Order: sequence, then structure tokens, then C-alpha cells
Amino acid sequence: MDHPAPHRLTAPVLLFALLAATGPTLRAEEPGEVKNVVVYAEPGRFAGWPANHGIWSWGDEILVGFSRGWNKDRGPYHHIDKEKAEEHLLARSLDGGLTWKVEQPQPPGALTGSVGMRHGLLPEGPGDREPVPLTTPLPLGHPDFAMTLRMEGTNSGASRLYYSTDRGRSWDGPFRLPLMGRIGVMARTDYIVTSPSECLLFLTASKTNGKEGRPFCAETTDAGLSWQFVSYIGPEPTGYAIMPSTVALSPTDLVTTIRRLDAPKSWIEAYASHDRGRSWTFLNRPEPDTGEGNPPALLHLPDGRLCLLSGRRVAPFGIRARLSDDQGKTWGPAIVLRDDGGGTDVGYPRAVVRKDGAVVVVYYFHDRPDSDRYLAASIWKP
Repeated sequence: MDHPAPHRLTAPVLLFALLAATGPTLRAEEPGEVKNVVVYAEPGRFAGWPANHGIWSWGDEILVGFSRGWNKDRGPYHHIDKEKAEEHLLARSLDGGLTWKVEQPQPPGALTGSVGMRHGLLPEGPGDREPVPLTTPLPLGHPDFAMTLRMEGTNSGASRLYYSTDRGRSWDGPFRLPLMGRIGVMARTDYIVTSPSECLLFLTASKTNGKEGRPFCAETTDAGLSWQFVSYIGPEPTGYAIMPSTVALSPTDLVTTIRRLDAPKSWIEAYASHDRGRSWTFLNRPEPDTGEGNPPALLHLPDGRLCLLSGRRVAPFGIRARLSDDQGKTWGPAIVLRDDGGGTDVGYPRAVVRKDGAVVVVYYFHDRPDSDRYLAASIWKP
């Protein structure tokens, strides 16, 4: 769930072979051609927050989760009617992000979640069953595997896990994600599969005061039957550090980006690990100002560069990218993919990179202050 104005949904990453690549040293450049498409828009409806749900890809097939509610003018806050139902839906593209079709999660009631993970009300009809412990190993090596992790509420909440072996056409779950010794765990979908039995999760825990705000790494070595806390990512903040988006550069080298806030400033910062998440080193602030705050979406491009995408909630409102050709040690200047947003209700991106090297970034957007919020995608080749 988003944080009101005054949290990697990633495709499965199988590291059965070395993924490290060294690309050419290139300066960030003007974006060139950017194709913006509508993923979902409907008069009177609010669509938002892909970063709370997840994104997965299999070649030209891309699946993304999002929230759909009803539009209501709430001034400086999200224009979603809190007295009406908010659904958790999926959108699928079979042509690399050019066209999309919205789907209801299956079986009926799947991915509904709890009232605490939404801004609106629970929809009518079948809902989730109560989360249960996972007793069958996750099929991490299945070619059509997808997993989503969802928090049940902010601060001292619990989280749940769902998985699919048919590219998200049907889902098993929910399964209880353990607290791993933390006060609370607020999960969004950021994971890296490293073998048929091993997977890393990148989550957010409660701080010592019980409030949401400290990212950490967890792992399983028995295909999800148990999960262990591995390490915190960075020190406990005064404000919050949430919603990691992580990539693997090799079986041991990771880079993650974190959404940060110490009021009144919001930014994105980067950390590196060279021991598979056991320890982390602060790198920098690749995006020094996101306005009222927006989570990162981090990609590892085929040429070895890193690509960071984020929404900008300060004028000019829009979607930005930054590139790094040295594994996140330095970043090029901001690349404006679009700056035609109608206000702060934009962003929360998730992104994938296609086989041809093009980036597909999905986010929510609106064109004017009084217009409906819709789901959009930008397709761009760095």
C-alpha cells in the first residue's frame, strides 16, 4: 500500500549460470524514442501501484499486478474512494508490452488479500482463505514459475506468499511468510531464484519502534519450507527505508535500491553486496529527489549496465531513468521518459527488460489534476 502524501516485483531470475557481464562505458543519453501505451484505463476508475504487486516476464509475455478502485477527488491525497471496493488485478501482454488485457486472478478470490493491504474496501464475492504454512516445496525451477509476496498491513504486520506454475493464470496460496524474528514483515515482491531449492527475498521489517521502515534480506535453502533472516540492508533510519528492488550481477554480487524518506526529503539510495546478501555497502543516492517519495525499479540490462526507473512526485511530474555502467558505483544524469503528469499521483513502477534490450516499465499515471488515474507503460531502448 502506498504512503499518503502530507514498497522487486521482479520476474524470476534463475542464476544457474554466471550472470555477470561487463558492458561498454557509455554516458547516459537522451532517451530517443519512447512509446507510451495504456495498460488499463476506465472512466470513473482508479488504477494504481504496480510496485505493491509484482511483474514477471517470459520472452514477449509480461504479467503485472495492480490495484483497481473508484476515482474520488481527495485533494492532495490519492484519488481513490476509500468507501468502495479495491480489487487486486493482473494485466497481461503477449507482444512485449504493446497491448494488454486485464485478468481476474484465478481461482476466484485468489490474491484478494486482506483489508489492511489496500486503501479501499474488500470486494464482494470469494475472498482469500486464511494463510497456512507451506508444506510442499516451491517449484522454483519451473520455467513458468511466478511468486508474489504481499503485506497484510503496514508497521507491525504479517505477510503472505502466493505462487503459480502457469505464468500467473492460476495461483496457489496464501501461505504464511514467517516473521523471522522481526516485529513485523511488510513484503512486496522482490526475489531472486538462485537454484531449484534456493531463493533470496528482499523485504521490509518493522523498526525497533514497531513502525515500517528497515529493509532486509532473507533466504530459503529448502524451496520455501523455511525462511531465514540473512541481514539488514543499511542502518535503521530515522524516517523509513522500504521497498527494495534488487538485481544479481553474479551468484555472489547483488545491487539493491531502496526508497528512503527523512521528512521532508525523499530519495532513492543504492547498496551492494559481494557475499550473496550477507553484508551490504552503501553506494550512493542515484535519485536524490523523488518529491513526496516513490519506489525504485532496478534492471540489469543485457549489455551489463544497470537501469534505475522511478516516478517523480514533484513538478515536472513523470517517469525518469538513470543508467550505471560500473555496477552502481556512479550513475548518469536523469533521463526523462515522460514529464507530462498531472500531479503527484504517478509512478510506483515495475519493469522488465525484453530480449531485444528494450525496457518495459509499468506505472500509474494521470494527465490532469482532475483526471482518472490509469495504468500505463513506457517502452524504451537504452
